[in-house]
Amino acid sequence: MENLGDLAQGLALLGKYLGAGLCMGIGAIGPGIGEGNIGAHAMDAMARQPEMVGTITTRMLLADAVAETTGIYSLLIAFMILLVV
Repeated sequence: MENLGDLAQGLALLGKYLGAGLCMGIGAIGPGIGEGNIGAHAMDAMARQPEMVGTITTRMLLADAVAETTGIYSLLIAFMILLVV
């Protein structure tokens, strides 16, 4: 009977680690794609209007920060899964 307790505890740890990994892995896909699109369009805009480089760079960095928030939220949820649950 002790083996069943160890098995249950091992499965619980497996679920915890798998859940945190999936949370971070899937949660990083959106920000990665979004930041890539932001950077690509910013480079395109800078190539078209070189005199607006400062303004475009500022807005690109602000948009990157907004796009990264979902990745940071998924990181926090992954830590909560690992440390709290």
